[in-house]
Amino acid sequence: MRLNKYIASAGIASRRKADGLIKNGNVKVNGAVTCELGSEVNEGDVVEVNGITIKPQTEKIYLMLNKPTGYITSTKDEKGRPVITDLVTDIEERLFPVGRLDYDTSGLIIMTNDGEAANRLAHPKYRVPKTYKAKVAGILSDERLARLRSGVDIGGFTTSRARVDVVKQTGSYTVAEITIQEGKNRQIRKMFAAVGNKVLELERIAVGELILGRLKPGDYRKLTSVEVGCLLKN
Repeated sequence: MRLNKYIASAGIASRRKADGLIKNGNVKVNGAVTCELGSEVNEGDVVEVNGITIKPQTEKIYLMLNKPTGYITSTKDEKGRPVITDLVTDIEERLFPVGRLDYDTSGLIIMTNDGEAANRLAHPKYRVPKTYKAKVAGILSDERLARLRSGVDIGGFTTSRARVDVVKQTGSYTVAEITIQEGKNRQIRKMFAAVGNKVLELERIAVGELILGRLKPGDYRKLTSVEVGCLLKN
């Protein structure tokens, strides 16, 4: 088995992030640091990541978590800020988040120990749609909606076509639902800023066919087998 796949199977990280751990010298095989991508692990080999011996996990766990604002989408934070793994209190297996939500963004995040699934869901080539509810300052005119839907330049990158629907509009703010298939850093905020509307509140309400629903902020639940199947078919 390839070393990055072995690390992913142990629930440490996705294969892509496992490659980073390998390149940075964080991985040992049989006591020796291994930095070569594509290395193989054979039966009986001892693999360590950051000094901890790991083994592939047999039970795959998939959670839907409603991330509150004020949490970092990570398993640890060097600044000591709250991380979303702090919210998962009754699962013994090591879980990690799939993708990210900004510190000041709330909503649906998937937690798992399945590195293969995480790689498929997070990798841009699979184009898994993600839907957000955004409260933005001001009015979303027809011209601005058309620009968002057709793609806007967010600083060296032009977004692909997006679905944007206005849910509510007042004189001072607009609530809209927007579905994108990329996942650039702070992409939704940059898209609205590009057309002249500042995001006031942002919540992710769906990933693929998985819908957040009435799950309260800070709560989580295991996905059903049907939900897992829908996620992994992408």
